[in-house]
Amino acid sequence: MSTPYPFTAVVGQSDLRLALLLNAVSPAVGGVLVRGEKGTAKSTAVRALSALLPKVDVVSGCRFSCAPTGPDPACPDGPHEPGPGALRPARMVELPVGASEDRLVGALDIERALAEGVKAFEPGLLADAHRGILYVDEVNLLHDHLIDLLLDAAAMGASYVEREGVSVRHAARFLLVGTMNPEEGELRPQLLDRFGLTVEVAASREPAQRVEVVRRRLAYEDDPAGFATRWAGDEHEVRARVVAARALLPKVSLGDTALLQIAATCAGFEVDGMRADIVMARTATALAAWAGRTEVRKEDVRQAALLALPHRRRRNPFDAPGLDEDMLDRILDEFPDEEPEPDPEPEPQGPDDDGGPEDGGPDGGPGGTPPQGGGPDTPGTERQPESDSADAPQAPESPESPESPQSPEPQPSAQESTGPEQAAVRAAEPFRTKMLSVPGLGEGASGRRSRARTAHGRTTGAQRPRGHLTKLHLAATIQAAAPHQKARGRSGRGLVIRKDDLRQASREGREGNLVLFVVDASGSMAARQRMGAVKGAVLSLLLDAYQRRDKVGLITFRGATAELALPPTSSVDAAAARLEQLPTGGRTPLAAGLLKAHEVLRIERLRDPSRRPLLVVVTDGRATSAGNAGGRTDSTPRELAGHSARLLQAGGVASVVVDCESGPVRLGLAGVLARDLGGPAVTLDGLRADSLAGLVKNVRTAVAATASPNSNRRAA
Repeated sequence: MSTPYPFTAVVGQSDLRLALLLNAVSPAVGGVLVRGEKGTAKSTAVRALSALLPKVDVVSGCRFSCAPTGPDPACPDGPHEPGPGALRPARMVELPVGASEDRLVGALDIERALAEGVKAFEPGLLADAHRGILYVDEVNLLHDHLIDLLLDAAAMGASYVEREGVSVRHAARFLLVGTMNPEEGELRPQLLDRFGLTVEVAASREPAQRVEVVRRRLAYEDDPAGFATRWAGDEHEVRARVVAARALLPKVSLGDTALLQIAATCAGFEVDGMRADIVMARTATALAAWAGRTEVRKEDVRQAALLALPHRRRRNPFDAPGLDEDMLDRILDEFPDEEPEPDPEPEPQGPDDDGGPEDGGPDGGPGGTPPQGGGPDTPGTERQPESDSADAPQAPESPESPESPQSPEPQPSAQESTGPEQAAVRAAEPFRTKMLSVPGLGEGASGRRSRARTAHGRTTGAQRPRGHLTKLHLAATIQAAAPHQKARGRSGRGLVIRKDDLRQASREGREGNLVLFVVDASGSMAARQRMGAVKGAVLSLLLDAYQRRDKVGLITFRGATAELALPPTSSVDAAAARLEQLPTGGRTPLAAGLLKAHEVLRIERLRDPSRRPLLVVVTDGRATSAGNAGGRTDSTPRELAGHSARLLQAGGVASVVVDCESGPVRLGLAGVLARDLGGPAVTLDGLRADSLAGLVKNVRTAVAATASPNSNRRAA
């Protein structure tokens, strides 16, 4: 077994280490969510925490870690006889992002349960994590069905495994710790609220601190055991302090003034529900115990707010987590502390006051300031920093000289043909959009957009299992076994079930798609002040994609080129940021934008063939420049755009065109583009969910291809 990196050897990241230690002192705080860029010691610090936790007293031989003083009466390994238990280290159980449902909750042998009436149960990760830590790296990439199971277990403190009337229950109370990179997507609000505390981490920009990170990394790699030995004294001190703080915790008094400060803070920041108040109270109490005090002070409440509230204030995925500290101070000043009694002895140092990097101790203090950055990923991390050029900010495109139009129809306005690049405009307020979905039945990742064969959902049929049986179709199993009962010598009331009789239930649910936005940023879109409304519509579709668990990508076209502004990603807030900075101006190379979409979708089909795409083209349908689309020199920009659109249709890409044309005179070019793509066209107003227009729920490619020019269907 490899030697883990010592917790106290992590450079910087004072708030991260404090949040983890507070959960070690009081597991009732509810866990930690660590958000930050790559290479910031997130995983290193979390994995090192388990060495600081006190040992756990368990019933000998119990697979579910029952406590000898109060065993679970429903434990599958019970009932347990009274007697002394056995001490073992607290467990740090890691949940892989790609784990199966059976790996998480456990597996029940359905065949033995039906044939023999035996509850043969193999415990899962939730049983292993009971009375310990359940750690999920890249928690934002966890599949929805696993998130649902985690939410149920966290809410009830127990895990239930039920298969066709056969059920097993066991206790599952654990400390939930997750790490994530926000660039890869956000968490569902329900799971986000289950984390007691959240911490933002970033790499330090101080050369001296970065040097210390490298020095410790190299020392650890050269001699892991020797490096851990040099830090053993600091580890022992922190471990002893955790034990002492746990013992002091029941004696800490949470006075009325502190409760008023907590309630006023949560009300002032308009957090949803009451969980924030409870978490703040538990965190402030743990802070006082960690500091060796028996009363909660204002500084404890302030620090608790900075750790417990930022992730609970978000109203949509485009809001950055955080708190206004000036506002926090104003609220707390309205409820001043009563005169505190002097401490009988000097207050113990905070978890980050054991010394600076040079003398071998953690640096930073336990004060109420948000993290100002720490060292990059420290020794012991499995994942190395990697380049992220795809998400790097794009340099603004230089204004391009206008190209003479190759076709007299339609004539470009002066704004789009010769006007310089215009500054980015703010997006209008987002709204709830109609449901857009891909036709047919897919088999992609679980989500909430298009119909798909999934492991969860309504039962639509039965089939022979391919590998391990997960969802038994009871009626089909009995029907398969019934004709053979006489030949099998059935004599009693029970059926004689063989493995060949078992049938797997086929289920239909929803999948997430790749929603690729192709946005017209030319001068014609900037005219008549339409770009604000267009950005608001795309922002609304991005919010819908976040709620439906889609991947998104963003292509823009203007001047003479089309640009992949954001490669396909699960981070819709990154797409929103690129959209907000989008400049406009120049000609309209519609064909170049469509060909760029074809190229992106071709590559993504190779990377993830099961995820079906939905192309959303946001344009007024004009085409005044061939751009870099190539093609025959005698083809007009409009003809090139038609060829490009039909190429996408031939590839089976489901599409929808958001018609941005406005004004009393309309050319209807977006409708023509929609027919070339084989999809519907929908106006900006028709995109709203509360609009009466557009009753079609799916993007029906075949029907749209045969629709008349005046029967543009709207996607609902």
